[in-house]
Amino acid sequence: MGALEVPVLIVGGGGTGLSASVLLSDHQVGHLLVEKRADTSNLPKAHYLNQRTMEVFRQHGLLTDVSGPAAPPEKFGKVRWKTTLTGRQPLDAKVIYEMDGFGGGALHETYAAAAPVMPVKLPQVRLEPILRRHAEERNPGGVLFGHELTSLTDTGDNVVAEIRNIETGELTTVTAKYLVAADGGQTVGASVGVEMQGLPALFDATTVYFAADLSEHWTDGSIITWYLNPYRADHSSALIEMGPTWGRHSEEWGMHISLAGVDRDDEQAVIARVREVLGLPELELSLLAVTSWTVEAVLAEHYRYGRVLLAGDAAHRQPPAVGLGLNSGVQDAHNLAWKLAAVLEGKAPDSLLDTYEAERRPVGQFNLGWAMSAASHHQVVIDAAVGLGAHVPPQRRTQMFFGYFAPSPAGAAQRARAAEIFATHRAECQAHDVEIGFAYETGAVVPDGSRPPARAPLGDVYRPTTRPGHRLPHAWIERDGERLSTTDLAGSGGGFVLIAGPDGASWAEAATHVSEKLSVPIAAVRIGPGADYADVDGVWEAVREVTGDGAVLVRPDNHVAWRSSGGSDDPAGTLSNAVSLVLDNESR
Repeated sequence: MGALEVPVLIVGGGGTGLSASVLLSDHQVGHLLVEKRADTSNLPKAHYLNQRTMEVFRQHGLLTDVSGPAAPPEKFGKVRWKTTLTGRQPLDAKVIYEMDGFGGGALHETYAAAAPVMPVKLPQVRLEPILRRHAEERNPGGVLFGHELTSLTDTGDNVVAEIRNIETGELTTVTAKYLVAADGGQTVGASVGVEMQGLPALFDATTVYFAADLSEHWTDGSIITWYLNPYRADHSSALIEMGPTWGRHSEEWGMHISLAGVDRDDEQAVIARVREVLGLPELELSLLAVTSWTVEAVLAEHYRYGRVLLAGDAAHRQPPAVGLGLNSGVQDAHNLAWKLAAVLEGKAPDSLLDTYEAERRPVGQFNLGWAMSAASHHQVVIDAAVGLGAHVPPQRRTQMFFGYFAPSPAGAAQRARAAEIFATHRAECQAHDVEIGFAYETGAVVPDGSRPPARAPLGDVYRPTTRPGHRLPHAWIERDGERLSTTDLAGSGGGFVLIAGPDGASWAEAATHVSEKLSVPIAAVRIGPGADYADVDGVWEAVREVTGDGAVLVRPDNHVAWRSSGGSDDPAGTLSNAVSLVLDNESR
C-alpha cells in the first residue's frame, strides 16, 4: 500500500470535479482527483452552458476550447413545440408554438450586453474530455481515472482516504487537508452522513441516444423540440440535437420518450419504438444508449461536513428544466477554489470555508425550487395551453388539435390564448436573471445596507449592480488599444481587484498598501476619463453605482466583496478593514 499527502483531494471526475481541478491548479493549490470511471462520460447528458459558466471558463483559459466545438445561440436559441417530426396527415409536422430562448433571436442583444461571452450548447460527452485535458495538463499526474474511494476518515486535522486502483487492486492512502466531493453523492455522502432533503423521486424518465440522419425533417435552431402528438399521448416526446455538427445535419440525438411496454434490453424493440414515434419506419439509426433515470429535487442539509465540502450533484440534484444542474456545479467549484487557496496559503482562517455553504446553499435551494416550478409548469400548463389535460379523454385528443389549428375565429382565439400561456415559459428558457443575477447575501461579503434590485417574477430581467454579493457587472473597457471586460480584471490567479473611479487615486494607493500589509494580492485599476482604462461606451459609469471617487472591491470569483460609494478620509484603513472582514469570517 502506498501513501500520499496532498492539500486537496477531489472525488469525482465529472464536469464539477474536473472544473474544480482546473481552477485549483490556476490558484496553485496542489491536489489529486480520483474518478472510478475509466474515462469521461459516454452520454451527452447536460448540454447547456449558461453565461455565468462561460465567464468562469473565460477567466480560466477554457473559453476557446469549449466554444470551438459548441453551438452558439444562433444555432440553438429557439424552443419549439410541434405535433410530429414528419408525416402526411393533416395534423403532422405542424408548429404549435415557438419562442426565443437562451440568448437566441431577439434575446441576443440583451444577453450580449450583460456579459463578455454568450451561452453555448455543448453536451457533457464533448465537454468533459476538454476539461480532463486541461486538468491533466495543469496538474500532471494528479488526475486519476479508474480509481475509487473505498474508505474515508475525517481526523479533525486531515482527511484520510483509501483509494483503490480498479484495474490492479492497488491501494493508496491519501492524506489531505480538505476533500471536495464531486461524485454525485455516490460515495462520500454516506461516509460523512450527508442528509439529502427534499423529494428524492419525482418521476422516472427515459432518454434514448441514437445516431441518425434527420436532415430531411429537422428544423434548425432549437435547443429542444417538444412533440405533442395529436393522435397518441404515449407518442409525445422531446428531441434534442447532440452534435457534433449543429443544425439539421447533427449526427447524434437525444430523445425523451416513453418505452412503456418495450423491453429496454431489446435493442431492436427500442429502435422500432423510436422509428414509430418519429414516424419514420424505414429510418436507419444506430442505438447509442438507453438511460432510465429518476428526476429528483434534493438538497444537502449542509455543504460542509468538517473537512469535506460538497459540490455539484453531491450537494444538489434538481429537474433538468432551466439547465441549472451542471452550471451550478461549475459555479460551486468557482466559489470554493479561491477560498481553499486563501486558507491553504495562510491568507485566511479555516472559517472562510464556512462561507461556501452560506453563499452557495441558498443559491442551490433557489435553483432547485425554480427548476421544480419550471418542470411542473411544463408538464401541466403547456399541455393545457393546446386544450389537453386530465379532463380530455383520449378519443377527443385529435379533435382538440383540429380545433387548435382551425382557420376560424374560435381557432384564432384558442391560439391567441395559448400564445399567452406559452409566453410564461420564459421562466425556463429566458431565465437570464436566474442564470447571472443571483447574489450572496451573507458570507465573504461586507454588506453596505443597500437593498437588492427588484427581481422580475419570471426571472427574465437581469439588472446589473455592484451591490456586495452580486456578480460584477460587465462593461467593455480599453487601454492602449486592448479591449477588455470588467470581468477580466480579476484574472485567474486568485487575487482581488479594486476598481476605482477616475478620481479614486487614493483608493489605488490604499490597495497597494493593504496588499502588502495583509499579504493578499490586490490589483488596483481606475476606469474613466484620464484613468487606467477608458469606459468604452459609458456602461461602467452607468452600472458602477459609486461616484468618481468611490471604489468597488471584487473577489477572485468576480463577485463584489465590498464597495464605497465615495471617497474616505482613511482609505487604507477602510479598505484594510473590508478585506479583513471578507477573509476572516470569525471577526464579523
